[in-house]
Amino acid sequence: ITMSSLAGSNGILGGRSIIDPDGFPFSAKQTAAMERVTPRSEGGPTENDPSPNSTDRANPDVVSEAEKKQIIEEADKAAFDKLEKEMKERLEQNPKLQNLKDQVKFARDQDGLRIEIIDKADFAMFGLGTTTMTPRAQALIAEVAKTVQALDNKVAIRGHTDSVAFANTDGRNNWSLSAERAEETRKILERTGLKQDRFAKIEGVADTAPYNPNDPKDPRNRRISITVMNRE
Repeated sequence: ITMSSLAGSNGILGGRSIIDPDGFPFSAKQTAAMERVTPRSEGGPTENDPSPNSTDRANPDVVSEAEKKQIIEEADKAAFDKLEKEMKERLEQNPKLQNLKDQVKFARDQDGLRIEIIDKADFAMFGLGTTTMTPRAQALIAEVAKTVQALDNKVAIRGHTDSVAFANTDGRNNWSLSAERAEETRKILERTGLKQDRFAKIEGVADTAPYNPNDPKDPRNRRISITVMNRE
């Protein structure tokens, strides 16, 4: 069902944005390359620029599509590495969240950096069969918002449930529940600093993508995935 920081004075970047080119080990390359892909001023050919085609062939500053793609991929990788590092530091330094650090998993996939917040036997993000997020889970989501808000990458949210059905009187099921929990997560991220235009996709997939495929009823299958997406 589809219903639709690394900055900060106390962060590891000392108040700078995570996407500040100075923060990357390849900043010189990136800066030069980005300058090369900046559109030229409008106007006709000049004495030194007789035609677009001849200029492209002769000008070593012209960046190919493959080079631009590589620059963006490298920038995203550096930003994701820093984001993961700061998120882990925030959990370590927050006494209220220290014992939840094992419930936050990071993974790279084809879409970007996936942050998964996973239930366990003695910790649940939501009340049973509800979309009411617990205070500890809200505090955890707030920490995610703080680390993600300095980026300009789009964000996707996916809700997951286990295979256990829940009793209700209004025809709701795990499909609607997972989508509603994803939307509730979006609202909390927005309230704690993430701008509305950052969200690309909000969806619920019920129990179709279990964390533990060998046990559909495993509590860890109940989770929220927040993906910081690769830039195009």
